[in-house]
Amino acid sequence: MPDRSRLATALLAVAVLIAVGVVAVASNPALLPTGEYDRTSVTLVDGDTDETLATVNVRVADTRSKRITGLSDTDSLGANEGMLFVHETEDEYAYVMRDMAFPIDIVFVDGEGTITAIHHAELPPEGTSNDELRRYRGQGQYVLEVPYEYTTEHGVEVGDRVRIDDDVAASTDS
Repeated sequence: MPDRSRLATALLAVAVLIAVGVVAVASNPALLPTGEYDRTSVTLVDGDTDETLATVNVRVADTRSKRITGLSDTDSLGANEGMLFVHETEDEYAYVMRDMAFPIDIVFVDGEGTITAIHHAELPPEGTSNDELRRYRGQGQYVLEVPYEYTTEHGVEVGDRVRIDDDVAASTDS
């Protein structure tokens, strides 16, 4: 049986490690697999007239783990809610409806804020495996996900623009 002094020292060491971990996560939630999402607003603007079409309050998915999780842990979106996926570079990306509870619009946006593609993504049929999920492809540096048919209801089209705060635009971690 270990003596009480060693046991007390071991318990103290464990308590200190737990306290350090709690403080580290509290000061930087991104240390967790998905962390807390930063939030901001983006404005959808007519490409020809510069008229504001809509404003969306978004969660920002700017790390790889946040982009993979996306909205799959979300039960629904409010009328003007969404998620903004931020990639380090403009490229061709494909998004899927993995573990989604509701359909969405998937809007691809280039590095200058111009909408390059819009998909109206319905839920996959029950029992669809991850390998069988439809890939919604587009060119861009950002992907905006909003409620299903949101873009139609607000007159948002390819060629319109999304105004993204400069701090958000520069916030990616691989």
